Amino acid sequence: MKLRVLNCFLSKRWMLRASVGFVLLLLTISVKAQDGVAGIEEANARVRGYFDVGCNLMYAVGAILGLIGAVRVYQKWSNGHPDTGSSAAAWFGSCVFLVIVATVLKSFFGI
Repeated sequence: MKLRVLNCFLSKRWMLRASVGFVLLLLTISVKAQDGVAGIEEANARVRGYFDVGCNLMYAVGAILGLIGAVRVYQKWSNGHPDTGSSAAAWFGSCVFLVIVATVLKSFFGI
């Protein structure tokens, strides 16, 4: 059975079909190609379209991390750990950092 499958892939007919398919694929790719300026402008438009979604995602991640941090700080506070204040500051700082980075990126790129 293996020999039959191997012979199928090595046959001249299969090689001819594969070659024709490859040439047609290359022709299709060259037809869809654009000049450099149009490609860069399209990429710019697509990135700008995803930027607002990415910033909203960063805000959502910051909110989720804030909730997780609040629960962790509450657990430390309930257990009487002496470093509760530093833990709260670290979690709060990380959430504020995410929100500030998203806002600064929006204003920096003018989106």
